[in-house]
Amino acid sequence: MNSKNCREYKLSKNRYKELYYFCQQYSEWKDMLRFSNHSVKSVLLSGMPGSGMLKDQTGELAEKRVGLQEKINLVEATAEEADPILKKFIIKAVTNDGITYTYLSQCMEIPCGKNMYYEKRRKFYWLLDKKLK
Repeated sequence: MNSKNCREYKLSKNRYKELYYFCQQYSEWKDMLRFSNHSVKSVLLSGMPGSGMLKDQTGELAEKRVGLQEKINLVEATAEEADPILKKFIIKAVTNDGITYTYLSQCMEIPCGKNMYYEKRRKFYWLLDKKLK
């Protein structure tokens, strides 16, 4: 990678950690989306006497599910933008702790060298940073 790209994809240590931990929640989001589907619920009173406000649990669940899907889509679309061919490898690495290039090479047969992979992963985090600002 040339020095221009190194500077272009540079993030502060703390911002990188923030993005890293954001992506580590990907599996949780998918699980919550898969298992949070009890959509038929009755309307509950808010508990405040005289407020007259009702709580729509089905609506809240729908909003939560939309938010989860948006986060999942953001990670997947950003990986696609970073490199369409390496998308599945990037997603695997950024959403799971401890996935190294060695693992991707030996267990998943990643179709590129180490330097290219790390460049694309840096690009992923850089793109994600831009999208989340």
